[in-house]
Amino acid sequence: MKKAIVIGSGFGGLAAAIRLQASGFQTSIFEKRDIAGGRAYVYRDNGFIFDAGPTVITAPHCLEELFAIAGKKMEDYVELLDVDPMYRLLWEDGFVFDYTNDEKRLMEQIRRKSPKDVDNYKRFLEYTHQVFEEGYIKLADVPFLNWWSMIRVTPQLTRLQSFKSTYRRVSDFIQDPHLRQAFSFSALLVGGNPYTTSCIYTLIHYIERKWGVYFAKGGTNQLVQGLVRLFEDIGGKIYYNKEIHEIKTINGKVDGILTKDGETAHCDFVVSNAEIMHTYRDLLNKEKRVNRVRNKLEKSRFSMSLFVLYLGLDRQWPNLVHHNVMFGSRFKGLLEDIFYGNKLPDDFSLYVHAPSNTDKSLAPQGGEALYALSPVPHLGNANIDWEKMASKYADRIIDYMEERYMPGLRKSIQTQRVFTPNDFKNILNSHLGSVFSLEPTLTQSAYFRGHNRDPHIDGLYLAGAGTHPGAGMPGVINSAKATVEVILQDAHSLKVG
Repeated sequence: MKKAIVIGSGFGGLAAAIRLQASGFQTSIFEKRDIAGGRAYVYRDNGFIFDAGPTVITAPHCLEELFAIAGKKMEDYVELLDVDPMYRLLWEDGFVFDYTNDEKRLMEQIRRKSPKDVDNYKRFLEYTHQVFEEGYIKLADVPFLNWWSMIRVTPQLTRLQSFKSTYRRVSDFIQDPHLRQAFSFSALLVGGNPYTTSCIYTLIHYIERKWGVYFAKGGTNQLVQGLVRLFEDIGGKIYYNKEIHEIKTINGKVDGILTKDGETAHCDFVVSNAEIMHTYRDLLNKEKRVNRVRNKLEKSRFSMSLFVLYLGLDRQWPNLVHHNVMFGSRFKGLLEDIFYGNKLPDDFSLYVHAPSNTDKSLAPQGGEALYALSPVPHLGNANIDWEKMASKYADRIIDYMEERYMPGLRKSIQTQRVFTPNDFKNILNSHLGSVFSLEPTLTQSAYFRGHNRDPHIDGLYLAGAGTHPGAGMPGVINSAKATVEVILQDAHSLKVG
């Protein structure tokens, strides 16, 4: 039987492992931490359950497919709850916009704010439909392994004006400044600056409108645990507290892995779901064949980092919904400071997760397991001493939310913790503390992003945010699909096992 090892149990790693195991490979996952999930970790504290990472679940068919190929049903492992509105957007001038999948409610809000943008939005939605068909349906799970694969799709991408940024393309349709922000901020969900990220990523808008936004009952890590149970039910094995020290190669071919505690495991194929720079710089540090890839990554642009503040609260606020975005006084200038600045901005915009609006089991009765997420510069741009800054920055966020949206916040705090860019770097091996790996610019997408198959080491493959198609839950799950399709083709041609 063919043997495969998957490094890391983030969504991309789990998806790849399930597909490999279901395809007849004896597959093992090696996970650095004590539970599966990668960024989708979970914290429990005094009755509060905090999702550490992603909370927005879109394109649920990607998940359903993983269970289906294993002959199982997703509803037997996890329950997805519909979230409506999908987001509540709040501005400092008092404007509030509920981004909902309810067509009537959505259009009425647009009409009240900017009547001329009603028809403009309809044209924008149709444009995102076209992008979705070309960029998602046709390309999301297709590996870009050579230059010709990029040339083939260039005419379609050019026709969709992919050379324009997300914000600029939105502005071609939408006139109102608030609504321009409302329909372009989604680039941030995959680590992109709306002013520089290709407008191909407006397909996120159509994905949300087409399939909605969901949340896993019990928290995102319950979805992770459901995938782990699925993997184990079909014969896969997962090993925890097993950090990888090295991907072993012999004469340009994968031989297996070496853990930091000295354990060696041999295999025919390795799929790295570790952060792409960590894979090439650290896990392959003895392999000269990948020097070109390493050097290219060193010169690449990486996405911003995040500061995450977790608060266990003894009350809730009726003006908040499950997903909230609090826009600061600046938009473009703040984004420039976050992505390219060399210091921590004085102001911020926040994503605030208040899951008790959907699932009350995550906090003691009447309470809230809230987290506030602030995009910040990565460690390569801003040399911030987060050991000293963390508590001060947390206080600034608490003061801001209390003053503008959540009166009485500070006195309601029962428990508190933070996760800083240093933690993303040291705990999750994220290069420069970047949370979404490579920034999703046009020149760092598709063929120009990390390849699903390494071009220099036989038997080495990658899945996750640094590979095509990129970050976000649908992105990393589709990256795993593309990667495993290549492995199946390669295994058949090599007749391994």
